[in-house]
Amino acid sequence: MILREQLGSAQVPGGEALTLYRHDRDFMITLGHNELMSTRKWGSEVALAEMGIARQASKAPHILIGGYGMGFTLRAALAILPKTAKVTVVELVPEIIAWARGPMAEVMAGCLDDPRVRLVMGDVGEVIATAHNEYDAILLDVDNGPDGLVRADNDGIYARSGLLAAREALSPGGVLAIWSAGPDPSFTRRLERAKFTVDEVKVAARSNGKGPKHVIWFAKSEV
Repeated sequence: MILREQLGSAQVPGGEALTLYRHDRDFMITLGHNELMSTRKWGSEVALAEMGIARQASKAPHILIGGYGMGFTLRAALAILPKTAKVTVVELVPEIIAWARGPMAEVMAGCLDDPRVRLVMGDVGEVIATAHNEYDAILLDVDNGPDGLVRADNDGIYARSGLLAAREALSPGGVLAIWSAGPDPSFTRRLERAKFTVDEVKVAARSNGKGPKHVIWFAKSEV
């Protein structure tokens, strides 16, 4: 019997503690008893990149990804983006990047060292708030959904003020894509009240189409 091995822990600024485990060849990051991410379930993280990038209009886009997680969204984005693209990755927790470059280096597969990638350590909400027409797509997977589980301050990203800041940060024709572990009708209405046209899509957690369904909102500014 292969036991689960704890590899590290990290305190989320203003939030809870994360723990990195390895079980055989798989890795998982947990928050208490909640498994936030795992190398066994990454289908919806890939869909966030592929479907979000497909919905934006630029041929040389600048993509904002918040946060890094286990890098599935970043690697999927790099696989389909041209060499002229730029990707800004914003990660709040330093240990997440240390784990990526350390015990999870094989999973990272060099994606953080791609010349198209710029890594910013900090709060993605603050990065968005300082931008104007800068990003062709904003891909957000910073919590378990619109209700902050990992960190209460994440609620600001999903509040009306955060959504309006995202609209300001997007280029014309740009898309805001937000990942969630499950549906949230009130958040859909909030996006619509912020003058977004919303496409809510259910995607499988696993790459083989099995497992639980996650939700991604793809939002574009109304003309």
